[in-house]
Amino acid sequence: MTQYLMSVWMVEGAEMPSAEAMEQAYKDVDAFNGELKASGHWVFAGGLHPATTATVVRAGEGGDVITTDGPFAETKEQLGGFWVITAADLDEALALAARATVACQAPVEVRPFQDEPPAG
Repeated sequence: MTQYLMSVWMVEGAEMPSAEAMEQAYKDVDAFNGELKASGHWVFAGGLHPATTATVVRAGEGGDVITTDGPFAETKEQLGGFWVITAADLDEALALAARATVACQAPVEVRPFQDEPPAG
């Protein structure tokens, strides 16, 4: 089984859903999470605070570390949450992502994790 990251993308500045729509999305995501756990696909998941709460840490010249506020990329699309799942192949991961996008009402990107290099 391969691990996949299913990342949820939010568009900065987009109109926020109504309180009722958000409540339904939370219920739908909870139900989807339960299905992932029951089927053995679940590894980990989490929602993130808005990108405006981010802090970027990067290596500078001469080994200095620079810390700045805000997201690294200048883009309107920001990571809003994610699932780490296991799936037999990309087709199975995409089928799960199709259910995830309906549950969370946002775009979901699917990317496989790199294989671990052999030990030793």
